[in-house]
Amino acid sequence: MKVMRNSRIGLGAAIFFAAILSLSAYFVFAAIQGDFGHFQRVQIEAEEQLLTQQLAELRQQREEIANKTHRMSDDYLDLDLLDEQARKLLGMARPDEVIIR
Repeated sequence: MKVMRNSRIGLGAAIFFAAILSLSAYFVFAAIQGDFGHFQRVQIEAEEQLLTQQLAELRQQREEIANKTHRMSDDYLDLDLLDEQARKLLGMARPDEVIIR
């Protein structure tokens, strides 16, 4: 009878360890591949860097536009910028200039 009891304990221990191993494997997989896992975090950090770079570029463009707007305002008029814009948008030129296209 002791032999049967030992085999039952061995079988129960094997099932217990198999269950623990399965749960551990599941949690390790979830920690690496899951929605909040390591790979997802790396992907989000890469996307964050890209968006930060795009934000910096957009801020620079906004500053350039704000500068041009200020230079063309009623309070401050930059004649060189006005001349440049008239030539560019309206196709204007002085009579003594030669235009090469």
